[in-house]
Amino acid sequence: MQKGRPIQTFLTISTSIAIAAILGSGFILAQKQGAFARIEQWIAEQNLLPVGKIAPKPADDRSSVLPLVLLSSEARAVQLDEIALSDRPSIERSRARYLLAIDHLAQLEGGKALRLLNDLEDEYPLLAPYILLKRARAYELTNELDRSKTTLESLIETYPDSLAVAEAYYHLTEYDPQYGDRAIAEYPQHPLTHEIVRKGLEGKLDQPKLLLFLAKNTPDAPGMTDIRDYLVKNYRDRLTPEEWEAIADGYWEQWEYGKAGSAYAKAPNTSENLYRTARGRDLGNSKAEAKISYQQLVEEFPQAEETGLALLHLARLSDPQEALQYLDRTIQNYRDRAPDALLEKAKLLEKQRNGKAASEAKQLILNQYPQSEAAARYRWETAQNYAKKGEYIQAWKWAHPIAANNSNSNLAPKASFWVGKWATRLNRPEDAQAAYKYVLAKHPESYYAWRSAALLGWDVGSFTTVRDKQPEVVPPQFRPPPPAGSELFQELYQLGQDEDAWTLWQAEFGNRQDPSVAEQFTEGLLLQTTGDYLKGINLIWSLKEREKPEEREEWLALRQTPQYWQALFPFPYNDTIIKWSKEHKINPMLVVSLIRQESRFEPEIRSSAGATGLMQVMPETGKWIAEKIALKDYSLIDPEDNISLGTWFLNYTHEEYKNNSMLAIASYNAGPGNVSGWVKKFGFNDSDEFVEKIPFGETKNYVESVFSNYWNYLRIYNPEVSKLINN
Repeated sequence: MQKGRPIQTFLTISTSIAIAAILGSGFILAQKQGAFARIEQWIAEQNLLPVGKIAPKPADDRSSVLPLVLLSSEARAVQLDEIALSDRPSIERSRARYLLAIDHLAQLEGGKALRLLNDLEDEYPLLAPYILLKRARAYELTNELDRSKTTLESLIETYPDSLAVAEAYYHLTEYDPQYGDRAIAEYPQHPLTHEIVRKGLEGKLDQPKLLLFLAKNTPDAPGMTDIRDYLVKNYRDRLTPEEWEAIADGYWEQWEYGKAGSAYAKAPNTSENLYRTARGRDLGNSKAEAKISYQQLVEEFPQAEETGLALLHLARLSDPQEALQYLDRTIQNYRDRAPDALLEKAKLLEKQRNGKAASEAKQLILNQYPQSEAAARYRWETAQNYAKKGEYIQAWKWAHPIAANNSNSNLAPKASFWVGKWATRLNRPEDAQAAYKYVLAKHPESYYAWRSAALLGWDVGSFTTVRDKQPEVVPPQFRPPPPAGSELFQELYQLGQDEDAWTLWQAEFGNRQDPSVAEQFTEGLLLQTTGDYLKGINLIWSLKEREKPEEREEWLALRQTPQYWQALFPFPYNDTIIKWSKEHKINPMLVVSLIRQESRFEPEIRSSAGATGLMQVMPETGKWIAEKIALKDYSLIDPEDNISLGTWFLNYTHEEYKNNSMLAIASYNAGPGNVSGWVKKFGFNDSDEFVEKIPFGETKNYVESVFSNYWNYLRIYNPEVSKLINN
């Protein structure tokens, strides 16, 4: 983590004397932090701005600079110039000067950047180390290499506790390789230190110390799997248990569970490492070895948290009689796992045709663990069985308690929605409306919230009207600061300095194995700025799996912020999406929703079947569409081309199904032949029932996910729907 930053004060002598005179002899201008803090507080109260000091930051929504961050350098130049030329020192003037300097550096205009950066550290102390880094770069562009080197050395001397020193070391290695050794010793977590190490490995891979340095400090960087494999293959007899653990952690983070399991077997003998040994082998399809490792965990750590989960896995890997013994042990000793064990026990007993014992196990779930996920699953399965027989009152009775007892369950919005549907069939419209309003109030982010809003008559589109709507899209006007990280990092992020912010965050973020909720969210947010939307969205989504009460409370508080939902449902390529959606008369919110589901905004992603790019267009389909529209030169990994072709095809599927968006979306995933067959088999009297009957689990989830995305994009980026939700 960042060691801290010395407090900088830039009071002129005349200003100091004036303040001392006003405050009287009782206020001594000593070189103490407390004294300066009181002076600064008094200055703020009197609205005085001595040379070198700036006014407090305005609120983000009142900043004149932050909204310009999201514009291109050309689009914001005139406004930034005007702010930068202000006579009065302010945080806004400093920000404008810094951003203009950055834009000039990007255009290789070192001289112009130097004029803006001159003495800027005095009025912008928060960014002072980075101002010196940019000044060094500007001198480099003007071919004043000695001054560039001197500026970097000045940074090291003036701000020794800043993580920017590591970046200075990195650049100074061009003059003296010993700076690289200092970076490795002092800043092992800094990504530019990792670059120094990688350069040292070029052509000389047989350096286990450097390889292990990377394995410990940068486990998720590109190419690290090859480095871990090299270490395991060539140095397995020389690795310590702690080094095996670092290698195993890296494999685990990259979902290479089979390799992780083998590596954890040589790591220190802890309950977590034993569980990951077993689970890694289990997921790696080494079932016999996995079972032995689970059994070892149960024997050596009978009270560990991981042991209850291990017993459930052992039951799955064992014959029925042995499985029942493992499940009974779980029920007796691990209360948090007992509901799942009881449900699994009931299923086994039903297979053995012991219906009475199975019913007793299920009743125990309802009696002793009514708030468990297992209880919700049992209730929902029973409700569905009654509904299939047309016994809607019984279905209602079984589904209704899910809302009260299991409000955090994924089944809660679904059960509540169907309570409303069944109420309609029982001619109880008031109860139906109450159920739909409950879903909107308690689960506003769910697919069933959209279905509820549509059935309540909100103007949000239905399966047959979504396609033609062109809702207003209002993206965020500025970036709120992330909830974790230093003030310096947060300022860089808000200024759109994504590369610098990402580098600094990697250096600051030291607790990668056990991040806080705020740290994990910030990591996900930052990954999106690097273009890694897939990993970023998944990190933020997985926050809901936190089980500790204090972490869930923090997550629930985060969910109340617009920033959380904008990060979970980002809107990159928005101009391109809106352009081609308009061209092909498709609702842009539906297009971005499909892209989020298909590719998580990864433009070069390819499926195992060959589907490519943002909208996962098959090469054969892309070729067919290109011929239809006379497009000769195109690339499926180019966002512009991919969205053009994808929206054309989405329009085509809509025309095939008379603008029924649900059938069009299902066809996009499963193909028109399958969808036509389902319509013939199931009929289409009730669209919600049709979705439930889709026999392909992937396609059913796909349809619900795309329309869940659609609803969330509406409520986040459309002011009218957002207002309806918040009223």
